[in-house]
Amino acid sequence: MSALTLKIATQLTSHALSAGRTLCTAPLTIAVLDSGGHLITLQREDGASLLRPQIAVGKAWGAIALGKGSRLLALDAQQRPAFIAALNSLGQGSVVPAPGGVLIRDQQGVVLGAIGISGDTSDIDEQCAITAIEGVGLMADAGVLA
Repeated sequence: MSALTLKIATQLTSHALSAGRTLCTAPLTIAVLDSGGHLITLQREDGASLLRPQIAVGKAWGAIALGKGSRLLALDAQQRPAFIAALNSLGQGSVVPAPGGVLIRDQQGVVLGAIGISGDTSDIDEQCAITAIEGVGLMADAGVLA
C-alpha cells in the first residue's frame, strides 16, 4: 500500500470508535491524515466537546510534521518547551503535544499518515489509535520509548 484511501481511513475511524466503546471512553473524535498532513476523514461522536476536532487533527498533524508519535512530542514539550512553542508558531498553532497522535506505517515501515484521537485521557486516546491501526493490518508508531 502506498497511500491511505478513504476506505481505509473510515475503517480506522470505525475501529477506533469500537475500541472506545469497548473501553467505555468519553465521546471520541478521530482524525485521519495522509502523509502530507491533509485530512482524509474526521468523525466526532455525539457528545464530544467543542474543540475535540482541532485537538485530534493537531495530535495527528504534529506526528506527521515531525515524523514521530505525539507521545514523543509531549516529552519534547516537557524537555524543550521553547522548541515546541517555536514549532507551534511555525505551524500556526497546529501541533498538540499529547499522546493520541500515532503514525500509520505500512509493513515496510513507510509512513502512510497519522491518526489523532481526542476525547478521553491522552493514554486512552492513544490506545484506541493503536488498536485501530493494528485492526486494519497496518503498523502503529506511537513514539513509545523502548
